[in-house]
Amino acid sequence: MTEAEKLKQEILQKTKEYYELFHKPAQTKPFVAGKSRVNYAGRVFDAQEMINLVDSSLDFWLTYGDYSKQFEKELAKYLGVRWAFLVNSGSSANLLAFYALTSPLLGERQVKRGDEVITVAAGFPTTVAPVVQYGAVPVFVDMELTHFNIDVNELEKALSPKTKAVMIAHTLGNPFNLRAVKEFCDRHNLWLIEDNCDALGSTYEGKPTGTWGDIGTSSFYPPHHMTMGEGGATYTDNPLLKKIMLSMRDWGRDCWCESGIDNTCGCRFTQSFGTLPQGYDHKYVYSHFGFNLKVSDMQAAVGVAQLQKFPAFVEKRKENYAKLYHALRDVEELILVSAQKNSDPSWFGFMMTLKDGVKFTRNTLVEHLEKNNIQTRNLFAGNMLRHPMFDHLQKGVDYRVVGDLPNTDKIMNDSFWIGLYPGMADEAIDYMSTIIREFIHG
Repeated sequence: MTEAEKLKQEILQKTKEYYELFHKPAQTKPFVAGKSRVNYAGRVFDAQEMINLVDSSLDFWLTYGDYSKQFEKELAKYLGVRWAFLVNSGSSANLLAFYALTSPLLGERQVKRGDEVITVAAGFPTTVAPVVQYGAVPVFVDMELTHFNIDVNELEKALSPKTKAVMIAHTLGNPFNLRAVKEFCDRHNLWLIEDNCDALGSTYEGKPTGTWGDIGTSSFYPPHHMTMGEGGATYTDNPLLKKIMLSMRDWGRDCWCESGIDNTCGCRFTQSFGTLPQGYDHKYVYSHFGFNLKVSDMQAAVGVAQLQKFPAFVEKRKENYAKLYHALRDVEELILVSAQKNSDPSWFGFMMTLKDGVKFTRNTLVEHLEKNNIQTRNLFAGNMLRHPMFDHLQKGVDYRVVGDLPNTDKIMNDSFWIGLYPGMADEAIDYMSTIIREFIHG
């Protein structure tokens, strides 16, 4: 072993000792009802994440590298897909997934400006933002109030000769009716993008969510099912979409050489492209108007360690959901989210909705929870059509709406969710249910 290798091992050992001394006590601190903050989400990690991070930093390969390749390979294996690609956020994953559908390489199935994409208004804006940013037309349909996902009975009403794709999220880990949506897309030759950012680890009919459609997306922001700080991924089994996403992720280039590697194709200076000079350097030929969405290898290093723990994270989320549901199932004033038929959700959060006619409001309940150190969240935008970002868009031109979206508005006004992430103590679960019951029943 060289002196440099010995020093590196010493640094990594010290990193482990630092975790044990500084971070571990905070993660194992006993829960004190009423005093400890019950966050809706949080990082769950041990020394290995820090060791990987420091290991990567010492190599000082700051962009996409060996840890990134390892993570992509292991994520693809976990999901049972051919390819997974790291990007710098879940929002970027949605951006890349949608823009892949705009590639001219797709021929008649290319999404063009003015084409329509079916989606929902209750969710996170970056599921819809790429559609609007490109100049396609989102078509909004309503939700249902049992599983809090897209109402599949509205799909045919949303269809038009301009419809090219469906792009929707699995709400808080609960799969939407994938069988119905997939059959609808197949029947009408539509692309399906699954925003799987809140549902990694969920399955529908035994198959992972995110793998039913043409492209799935994930987020690795700290509150999500696993984290690498910032980060996200897209995944697919389609070879053409793979080619397009790699190009668009990496500046739109035609070349597929990895960073620091030249002439993978073996004909770097001998090909013809467009009206470029014969033999123009293939490393600088661009087949798409792309982006730079790559993640750093240091982030991927954290992700590699997180992915090893991920199956246990999923099981803990399921256990916490079951505890909360059991504790609150007899509270008649609340509609509790239930699992989609034929699914096994990897729950991101525990959603509740006030029934019509109750004598309190959503805000009074969540304010009470917040005062008692319980963090709460709305279902993101609620109804994003009512946000200022839509003020400059023209209904019927820039976007379409099927019906009045009454259930979407119900979610906006009366729904909220609390956490059940893997780092949550059983005492915290009991405390949350107790505070909710005390508020409602006095």
